[in-house]
Amino acid sequence: MKIIAVGWNYAEHNKELNRINIPEHPVIFMKPETALLKDNKPFFLPDFSNRIEYETEILIRISKMGKNISAKFADRYYDAIGLGIDFTARDLQNDFKAKGVPWEICKGFDNSAPISNFISKEKFDINNISFSLQINGKAVQTGNTKDMIFNVNAIIEYISKFFTLKTGDIIFTGTPVGVGPVKIGDHLEGFIENNKMLDFVVS
Repeated sequence: MKIIAVGWNYAEHNKELNRINIPEHPVIFMKPETALLKDNKPFFLPDFSNRIEYETEILIRISKMGKNISAKFADRYYDAIGLGIDFTARDLQNDFKAKGVPWEICKGFDNSAPISNFISKEKFDINNISFSLQINGKAVQTGNTKDMIFNVNAIIEYISKFFTLKTGDIIFTGTPVGVGPVKIGDHLEGFIENNKMLDFVVS
């Protein structure tokens, strides 16, 4: 299975990263399967970074193989949504960007993609889903899929031009404003609407 992620998909988040221009197409990167962290297991801070930041995102689970999928048919290719954290080694990313070299390491390291269980998409309007993250009981990120620059169907259309999507693939759809660092002892709780989806600690 593949973990495909979309970057810079919320305008306010782009501003906090000092990005002004709206991307012409979805910005795509990938994480390896070893990045997955399931069942609310603890996330252990790696020793190679001094600043691991959370990025809370709505997930889409692919349910049918497809290639060159038209946006108007994209909803036929996923069956469920979930919540995930795209943990990012921000210090490494900034260093790699400054040097003009690839930065997969800062996104794809082991356990950098905690994910929730999935809920049937039929329970939600995919273009109007609110979600949030709390750390130690305090809300740090809130977002809504209506604020995406590229909606889910557009994302699937674009990705499937380059990669054949297969059953079980997961798409991270982008993070809203409010990213920040985590530290040992932090308690993270993530929600889709009023449904608690994530509940784990940083160790």
